[in-house]
Amino acid sequence: MERRTQMDAAESFDPLRPRLIRVAYRMLGSVADAEDVVQEAFIRWMGVDRGDIREPEAFLRRTVTRLCLDQLKSARVQRETYVGPWLPEPLVEEEDAQEDVTLPLMLALERLSPLERAAFLLHDVFGLGFEEVAVTVGRDTAACRQLAARARSHVRDARPRYQVEKARGMEIAGAFFAASRSGDMGALGALLAQDVSLHSDGGGKRPAAIRPAIGYGQVMQVHKALAVLFGKYGSTLLRTCIINGLPGFVTREADGEVQTTALDIEEGKVKAIYIMRNPDKLRHLH
Repeated sequence: MERRTQMDAAESFDPLRPRLIRVAYRMLGSVADAEDVVQEAFIRWMGVDRGDIREPEAFLRRTVTRLCLDQLKSARVQRETYVGPWLPEPLVEEEDAQEDVTLPLMLALERLSPLERAAFLLHDVFGLGFEEVAVTVGRDTAACRQLAARARSHVRDARPRYQVEKARGMEIAGAFFAASRSGDMGALGALLAQDVSLHSDGGGKRPAAIRPAIGYGQVMQVHKALAVLFGKYGSTLLRTCIINGLPGFVTREADGEVQTTALDIEEGKVKAIYIMRNPDKLRHLH
């Protein structure tokens, strides 16, 4: 009887799992944490009287969001003590990536309070009405409107203004890899915007810059030094792809570990470079 109950619960839950993981990932910025939260939601789903729940997806979305809000309180403390720049775990080419949530926007969401983040994502990204947002986060409708409005003002500049066409993005990503690994600084420089920035996340586990490189001069200086290392030890391109909504590529570096590089491109120029080197955040890619 218990096994039958578990099978019934899984049958109704599993079709919703990918959407619930998207909600949790965008709240937490971690694939592993998102999967853990969704699994906890499934355990709770098995324990409720499902016959009394008219809208399973709404119920489970509320459950996942509340679990994420609880986790964000502790995650915020962890990120305050993080070594170097913090970047969200890279998601490579989601099959159903319809949400307007790119890597720069996810970083902007980090500056919001957990409630602002939840209200913005649920309303502006996932399209829920404020009545449902209010039930989900435990605030009244007017308060949720204010939370979303505050969040919107904070993240406005991080929302993509220029949608780079995918084929063009892949072309620039391929050219960026070739120029950066071959040491062709002229070709690399031609790809960069004057206000380009470079952010690398090693998490204290692999070498990475403690602070972002800001501006054309600093970024070129970093790549001149890296080109020497690439020339000596090599760097293998595994694939070009979309990473957190941005064109980029996955490589295997000289230490045998994988690495992702995502490029924020505006008007044909690379405006920001996001490099993930922390092995803890790359496990899911293996």
